Parts: sequence; C-alpha cells; structure tokens
Amino acid sequence: MQVERKMLHRHLVNRMRGQIRMKTVTIKQILYLSFLAAVVALLPAKSYAELPVPAHITPPPGEHESPIVPQPIEFPHDRHVQDMKINCMYCHTYARRSKVAGIPPTSKCMGCHKVIATDKARIQKLTEYWEKGESPRWKKVHDVPDYVHFSHEKHIRKFVFDADFPVQDVQQVCGVCHGEVRGMTVAEKKEPLNMGFCRRCHEANGGPGDCWKCHK
Repeated sequence: MQVERKMLHRHLVNRMRGQIRMKTVTIKQILYLSFLAAVVALLPAKSYAELPVPAHITPPPGEHESPIVPQPIEFPHDRHVQDMKINCMYCHTYARRSKVAGIPPTSKCMGCHKVIATDKARIQKLTEYWEKGESPRWKKVHDVPDYVHFSHEKHIRKFVFDADFPVQDVQQVCGVCHGEVRGMTVAEKKEPLNMGFCRRCHEANGGPGDCWKCHK
C-alpha cells in the first residue's frame, strides 16, 4: 500500500510539472507574439505608391505578365516585406556576394516559425518538410537563358554599396527587376528580363556594353 501511494504521488507530481512546463511555454509564446503584434501596429503604414525608384537609377521601360508559378508553399512576401519590414537580403543572403540571390535554407525559416504562426497551414506544411529533413522544391520564377551571365553581387555592389544607398531600403533596388514583391505572395515575374530590357538599363545607368560581360 505504501509503495502504491508513493507511485501515485510521483505520478501526480510529474503530471503537475508537465502541466506547469506546458503553461510556461504557452505564456512565453503568447507574450512573444503579442510583442510582435504591438511592434507591427506601431510601424508607420505605407502604401505601395510610396516606394520610390532610387534617384541614382534610371529604370528601363518594359512590362511583363506571366502565369503565377505554383510553389510547394504559398510564401507570403507581402507579409514578410511589407508588414514585418524584413530586408530582402536577410533571406536572400547570397545576393550581395554571389551570382545568385539564393533561397534561404529551411532552418532559417524555422528559426522564427518554431514559435511564430505555428497554427497556420503554411507553417505546418513547412514544419513537415523540416521534420523530414527536406527542403521545399521551390520553382524558378526569374530565369534567364543559360548563355546569359547575370550577377546579383555586381548589381548590388554598384547600386547599393558603391552608391552609398541605405541597405535597409534595398527593396527599392531589387524592385527595378523584380517588381513590387512586397505586394505579392509568391513571386511573380513583372519585368521582361530579356536582352532589350537589360541593354536599355545598361545604356541608361552606365553599364558595360561589351557582349562578353553578359554572354560567357
């Protein structure tokens, strides 16, 4: 009888400890999410029309409409860029030092989403990939032919770092080729990105005219 009482007492204590730990985590999550919501509410609201083209860039004329490329997860650029004010280069970290801008690893996404918006279907799907040790199979949207050599690093260096342009406003530079990404969910191709578009941009902004700069 005494042994049974001890076992029952131990079971109740462990159960209470588990409930306390669950409540503690829940309270931390609620406080964290409430803090983020308060920060977002205090940020000045901006309409899309207020995002200017940088004064030192002359954008080339050109428009392009293409079907939306279906993605494994409908990533909300608008939520991250417009609402949360996350810098383009925080996720696309290779843009400042490589030919490609890069797609963030799932671990970077989960750095936030282990806690934030875990009840959302998109995040639950992301978590499934994470738990299986896989990455979503994202599909290319802004693609150029294989014989075209485009370097994000060179363009970022010219229009941001060499121009002393504020890094926090880099989305204005990115938008010249990628459009108003802050108003999109999944990325959409809004500029033609063909030879005429690039040539007009080089002519207007002092870019090289040598064929071999772009065609390797």
